[in-house]
Amino acid sequence: METIKSFLINHDEHKPGIYMSHVENNIYTYDIRFKRPNVGDFLSTAAAHSIEHMFATVIRNSQIKDNVVYFGPMGCRTGFYLLLLGIDIDKAEGIIKECFEKSLNLDAVPGSERKECGNYLDHDLTSAKEEIKKFLSNYL
Repeated sequence: METIKSFLINHDEHKPGIYMSHVENNIYTYDIRFKRPNVGDFLSTAAAHSIEHMFATVIRNSQIKDNVVYFGPMGCRTGFYLLLLGIDIDKAEGIIKECFEKSLNLDAVPGSERKECGNYLDHDLTSAKEEIKKFLSNYL
């Protein structure tokens, strides 16, 4: 089988930040790395889950909502994938920063009620906001 693009990155050299990892059919795939891979400091599942709900809600209500293809966590718990239709890195970085800043203003995790979420008990708004603040201050 062909190796997928994200496995071709040397994760031991990959630092936190925003990276455009792939473009195909005008869909730009971004790695939003909160943590350095393989060093033992990972996002908690509750923080990552909450960030996913928060950021997804904010970006899907932003000026580029029609360009959002997907936002979700990396299984390794070091960050998130964002797929955008026709949005290059220069524009994406500003939008990502703005959406994380707006996420910090949320008073609750959107979609975190039992009827809205398949693992509604695994959320942590406080930790999510702490992780977002660290990411914004250190990498954006």
